Amino acid sequence: MERERVQAALAGPIASIRTPFAADGSVDYASLGRIVEFDIAAGASALLITWGDSLFAVLSDAEIATLTQAVVEAAAGRVAVVASTNRWATPQAVEFGVYCREIGADMVQVFLPQWYAGCLSRQTIVDHYLAIAQCVPAMANSAEFQRNGAAEGLAIARELIERAAPVLAMKADVTGGYDAAMTTLVRDHWTLFAGGQKAFHLELWPYGCRGYLSTFVTFMPEVTRAYWQAIGADDRQLASRIIEQIDRPFFDEILAMPGGFDAALHGITERCGLTGRWRRAPFTSLDDAAVEQLADTLDRLQAAMGQLRAAEDYARLKP
Repeated sequence: MERERVQAALAGPIASIRTPFAADGSVDYASLGRIVEFDIAAGASALLITWGDSLFAVLSDAEIATLTQAVVEAAAGRVAVVASTNRWATPQAVEFGVYCREIGADMVQVFLPQWYAGCLSRQTIVDHYLAIAQCVPAMANSAEFQRNGAAEGLAIARELIERAAPVLAMKADVTGGYDAAMTTLVRDHWTLFAGGQKAFHLELWPYGCRGYLSTFVTFMPEVTRAYWQAIGADDRQLASRIIEQIDRPFFDEILAMPGGFDAALHGITERCGLTGRWRRAPFTSLDDAAVEQLADTLDRLQAAMGQLRAAEDYARLKP
């Protein structure tokens, strides 16, 4: 995709790819294809492969490459696909960037091999990005820049902008004043979208954060559409009510489940018939009782959506 189209794709609801596994721990590529089809049909404007949600911590380098190619092929150019590096040294990250360009990924999110604060300098981080971005458009992550402190994180972004690095986008991953300042800094140069929950996106929206990583687009897209329509209408009151009545209670519940939110989301995709609940050891997978509990969660979400649809201000939204 051309630069403008890729950046526009990241200014809408984005689906994060959660790597599906079979019960024996192998990557379930058939389910991966179903996930991609569901996300595109649900209205995701881009698919994001990422170090966290895609569970790179338990994937081999070869599996990361195969997973990336499988997502690109399943998407078939219908939406933008953002690949991701592992926490590799520069030569290996550059090699992967070349591979991503060859298989047709639109962009690569760059993660840094920084295992403690200060082991990388501003210059080595900038050089790492520049090396990768020479072969494939790059995407930054605000949390990666912030590891050496907020001021240093902003300085890294500023230098990349000043050097006209082919960085097209940034994922905002740190709540509070740092990402508000980062959004203000990069908004005229990079498309910026918010990770996490809708409240984080609404916090950054006034500063120029356009897109957001949508959990609901991967299993209950009517919530995504309602929130996105409220944002498009600049109806922050309705957007806030969606957060209070649906988004926040949902996350409060799944964050408390065994294995945390990622285990719960794998269980939800099983309830939706897309894939199994399984995650590769040593990550926790939900038991039968927990998966049944998620059925009640989904029922409550549907009831909350029904109440929202009955509200007069929701009826004013464009379909």
